[in-house]
Amino acid sequence: MQQVKLIIINLLLLALISACNNTPTELATEQVPEFTKKVKVEEKTEKWISLFDGKDASAWRSFNGKELPEGWIVEDGTLKSLGKGGDIGGDIVYGNQEFDNFELSIEWKISKAGNSGIFYHVQEGEKYAAAYENAPEYQVLDDLGYPDPLEDWQQVGADYAMHPADPKMKITKPHETWNSTRIIFSPEKVEHWLNGNKIVEFVPWSDDWHKRLKESKWKDYPDYGIAKTGLIGLQDHGSFIWYRNIKIRPL
Repeated sequence: MQQVKLIIINLLLLALISACNNTPTELATEQVPEFTKKVKVEEKTEKWISLFDGKDASAWRSFNGKELPEGWIVEDGTLKSLGKGGDIGGDIVYGNQEFDNFELSIEWKISKAGNSGIFYHVQEGEKYAAAYENAPEYQVLDDLGYPDPLEDWQQVGADYAMHPADPKMKITKPHETWNSTRIIFSPEKVEHWLNGNKIVEFVPWSDDWHKRLKESKWKDYPDYGIAKTGLIGLQDHGSFIWYRNIKIRPL
C-alpha cells in the first residue's frame, strides 16, 4: 500500500513540474495567431512630385486652355512670365493632376514693381474668367519697389485679400532676387512660408475664415475658396517673373 502511495505522489510531482515548465508567457504566445506576431508597421511617406524640371513645361497650360500660352517660356531652367497677362488672362495651371492636402515648394524672383501669385485648388470652366475667382492665392509681389500704397493683405506672402503676412517674420528681398516659398494645406491648418519663416497661419472654412470672406472682395465671388481639391496655378499679372524648383508633396 505504501508503495502505491509513493507511485501516486511521484506521478503528481511529474505533472506539476510539467505544468510549471509551460510559463504563462509561453502559453499566451501559443494562443496568438502567427500572423499577429509578425505584423510590420510601416510609416506612410509620400514622395515629392516635380511640377517643373527646368526643361519640360508640357504639363503646364493656360487656365481654361490646352497649351502653354505665348506669354510663358522656359528660360535658363525657369518657367518665366513675359508680362503679357493682366487682371484677366495669362494665368497657367499644372494640368496633369489635382491636389487636395499638400506641401508645395517653389522658388521665384520678380521684376521691379512686379505682381504675381501662386494659386491652389483652382477650378476651371466657362463660368470663370480667371483663377482668382475661385482659388486662394499666395501673393507674390515686389513690396519694396511697388509704387502704390499697399494694404497688408496685398503684400508678399499674404493669403491675398484674406490673411496678411506677419511683418515681424517676413524677410522681404529686393526685386530680381530669389525667394523660397512653401504652402502647406490641410483642413486643420494652412501655412504660408517665405524665405524660411512662417508668415501666415489660418484654419480654412472656420468661423474666422468665413467672417474675413464676408468682409473682403471675395464676398462677390460665391465659389471662392470652397473647393477642397483642384489644380496648382501661377499668375501672369503683367510682370516679368521667374519660377523654378517647383515641387509638391501630397499629404
